[in-house]
Amino acid sequence: MKKLIFATGNENKMKEIRMILADCGYEILSMKEAGIQADIVEDGKSFEENAMIKASAIAELPEVKAMDAIVLADDSGLEIDYLNKEPGIYSARYMGEDTSYHIKNAKLIERLEGVPDEKRTARFVCAIAAAFPDGTMKTVRAAMEGRIGYKESGENGFGYDPIFYLPEYGCTSAELSMEEKNKISHRGKALRAIKDELR
Repeated sequence: MKKLIFATGNENKMKEIRMILADCGYEILSMKEAGIQADIVEDGKSFEENAMIKASAIAELPEVKAMDAIVLADDSGLEIDYLNKEPGIYSARYMGEDTSYHIKNAKLIERLEGVPDEKRTARFVCAIAAAFPDGTMKTVRAAMEGRIGYKESGENGFGYDPIFYLPEYGCTSAELSMEEKNKISHRGKALRAIKDELR
């Protein structure tokens, strides 16, 4: 079976990825499962650039070339319109990588104090890059629109999910089931778009 390596160490992300790409006919491995350790500096200026930097860095490794594997990498984040699209590509590093998301979420809510609903618009963005063994690269981008809530709510999801309110569902993305979230999420949409490229 052909191998597909997803350049992440995030177990929550791997769960989503496996669910969505389950039927694409590849053995899906995380970097850890593929025995790869790499520290990649993501210094791109956009989600797409960061995803491409990660995918090509892993694809260039001799052990990956030997596997003849396709490498997928994503870069995703939260853009809040009122805050000039912050935290954006710095979402994971916002207030420091080791800062808990409870603290990050509280800070963003605090920064939006007094801002009315209609100005709390935000989106989750996900760009995925696929590096193929022949050296070609494909990228896709998808988004999920919503707004920033007034408090954390919901136990599902991770990161900024508990403050990301979806008006049409009347709840945050952390209150959706995994199946519901995968249908509408930025990563779900981007993975389905890249799945078409893999076929």
